[in-house]
Amino acid sequence: MDTSVFLTKFWGWYLIIFFFVLSFNPKRIRQIFKDLRNEKFLILTAFIAILVGLLNILFHNIWEMNEKLIITLIGWASLFIGLALFIFPKLTVDWLEFLNIKLVQVFYILLFLVGLFLLNTAYGIVTI
Repeated sequence: MDTSVFLTKFWGWYLIIFFFVLSFNPKRIRQIFKDLRNEKFLILTAFIAILVGLLNILFHNIWEMNEKLIITLIGWASLFIGLALFIFPKLTVDWLEFLNIKLVQVFYILLFLVGLFLLNTAYGIVTI
């Protein structure tokens, strides 16, 4: 399987699943932010984000104006958020909490729509 197709399916399913988890259990996101105040959890989260981002970028750093760009941007975002959590933990957690409080519904809808777009692209469900 092509790397782009694999990552399109992976991130599509991941975003859809994450959307439903957050939609049906909104307490989970509050718990994640509470756990980020714990330094051990924060370091582990930062390492995982850096690892996922770096692997995504190394295997798929394609800057074309299609779904491949979304996959690449997800990798870069993961890498930068992981580095920010590791280098500036308090500032980054405060910034993420502020964004989550202000834009929570936008993020949920965006997760769902991007996930649907990626899955549609990967499986060719609806052709335009």
